[in-house]
Amino acid sequence: MKVIALILAALAGTASAADCGPDKLNTSRTLILKREGAAYGAPQHGPLPLQKGEVVLTFDDGPSPQNTPLVLKALADQCAKATFFMVGQNIAQQQDLARRVVSEGHSAGIHSDTHANLTTLSAEQQLEDLKRSRAIYKTTFGVDTPAYRFPFLAETPVTLEALKQANITVASVDLGINDWIPEDTTAILAQRLKDSLDKTGGGIILMHDANGPTAQALPTLLQVLKDKGYKVVHLEWQ
Repeated sequence: MKVIALILAALAGTASAADCGPDKLNTSRTLILKREGAAYGAPQHGPLPLQKGEVVLTFDDGPSPQNTPLVLKALADQCAKATFFMVGQNIAQQQDLARRVVSEGHSAGIHSDTHANLTTLSAEQQLEDLKRSRAIYKTTFGVDTPAYRFPFLAETPVTLEALKQANITVASVDLGINDWIPEDTTAILAQRLKDSLDKTGGGIILMHDANGPTAQALPTLLQVLKDKGYKVVHLEWQ
């Protein structure tokens, strides 16, 4: 049965690759970063080495059993790869879904263990939160986490130094769509994305796969990127 499952998976992958034609957004290239204590994303840090018109798709706060599968489907339908910054406690509750994200070709980092604003925690509490999130990541994926995004983008000297010592990349953002308002509609999110792209010309896009309106809107958001001629760059670490 296991052999049959592997064959079926391979066939599915072949069919999926065949469907990734010019009518899809696609992933234009993969940017492989070193496992080092670098930091990227304006305005907090320097930019990634991206070309004009390139974007990196990132999602925070998952995995969510209600919404992450919808996000994965939308990405698969457009043959686009993304990076998911997962909350440690959510990984612990949804390990199979977390592994599915990576098995579908996406990359994963951590977004703290509890999604607390680290600036409100003591140094000891910050380091304990980081320790727990790194532990569940390694238990789930079998490797050390390569990247970290601060909750609320609220960086602290204590955690920044700990990440640097652990050779973990800090990933901030270049643009977002403020997708945490429950009343948001697809049209509102699409307009925010257009406005942000017009201001920045590309970069690291922050979205939230745990947010229902985002999951529902993602097919439209990806189409916005395609219609405006943006190219998706996928992040991996070595």
